[in-house]
Amino acid sequence: MESKEKRLHIAFLSTYPPRECGIATFTQDLVRELKKKDNLKTSVIAISDGKYSYDGDVLFDFPQQNCTSYLKAAERINASDIDFLVVEHEYGIYGGNWGDYLLELAKRVKKPIISTLHTILPDPSEKQREVLRELCRRSKKVVTMASNSCRILEEAYGVDSSKIVMIPHGVPSFDLPPREALKKELHLEGRTVISTFGLISPGKGLEYGIEAIAQVVQKHPDVLYFILGQTHPVVRKQYGESYRESLEKKVREFGLENNVRFVNKYLTKEEIVRGLQLSDIYMTPYLNRDQAVSGTLAYAAGYGRVIVSTPYLYAEEMLADGRGLLADFKDSRSLGEAINLLIEHPEKRKEMEAKTLCFGKTMRWDAVADRYATTFRQTRQEACERSEAEHERLKIAE
Repeated sequence: MESKEKRLHIAFLSTYPPRECGIATFTQDLVRELKKKDNLKTSVIAISDGKYSYDGDVLFDFPQQNCTSYLKAAERINASDIDFLVVEHEYGIYGGNWGDYLLELAKRVKKPIISTLHTILPDPSEKQREVLRELCRRSKKVVTMASNSCRILEEAYGVDSSKIVMIPHGVPSFDLPPREALKKELHLEGRTVISTFGLISPGKGLEYGIEAIAQVVQKHPDVLYFILGQTHPVVRKQYGESYRESLEKKVREFGLENNVRFVNKYLTKEEIVRGLQLSDIYMTPYLNRDQAVSGTLAYAAGYGRVIVSTPYLYAEEMLADGRGLLADFKDSRSLGEAINLLIEHPEKRKEMEAKTLCFGKTMRWDAVADRYATTFRQTRQEACERSEAEHERLKIAE
């Protein structure tokens, strides 16, 4: 039987920086942390939607919308020294009908697959169900980032519970000045800072966030709402900046020029964390009830921010046990009332911060990478034990 301590080569099939994509950033962060493990070697096979200049982590890349490239990629993986292929799954980053080109690769790859699922829909279309079910069937382990998704995987997709592993979304660690020092640095002393960050798209519901701020400023004119991040590249390519422009128009209509600021750029991780560290309240007015994971919400929880959110699946789990407040979907009044409650009860806000920070520490990337490394080793050990058991069965049969 092979030693558990054998150095494993883990390859990640994913988007990767400089492609601007949340999953690309996620994979880069995880790879960076796993590199610190003595018994692991990591590399990336990048899914590309254009021409990028990748760093040395990338073994090779291939075009997202070329089906033949998936077959060739499988051949290269099979001919390599890769021990595990980790598939970062999101329907939109693979070609075909709901990303079904990925299945052509999965059918041909002879290396064991571990799949990390970034979207798990509780009520999928038939094609969505087919794609995810087949990927999970061909995976040795299936990683989900929220406990509430485990039941969905079993009931909606028929995934064997013994395959499912829950590992939270990772959060980077930065040593930054405290909130009040950052406010002083930016001349924001005495202001209540609320923020939302991430790639901007209509599904984020930011119009309701702005309308909520319009209500809040009637009682608390010192409030400042930062909307941090550029328009999602796919949205920008299809629709230009029409959504952002509609948000800016709404700010003018409500006379909120002194209370809402846009930072229109692709944020570095340190810029994201500085924005969170600066904030008194973090808001996600998202519209999709079925959203199983949110990297932005994970970051906010990881840094102990008090969160006001609509009750999508991931938010319900993250904000349980008094770690934030849930407001109704598409309801600016409900959002505004939650914000006002937190502003007017600083002792309640402080209590929530403490609970969220305690919970969030378990999501720092060092802890998350440890859990992935354990999953890799356990999966290899299980494979060795199955092989040994099969060998013994054959000897007895002889």
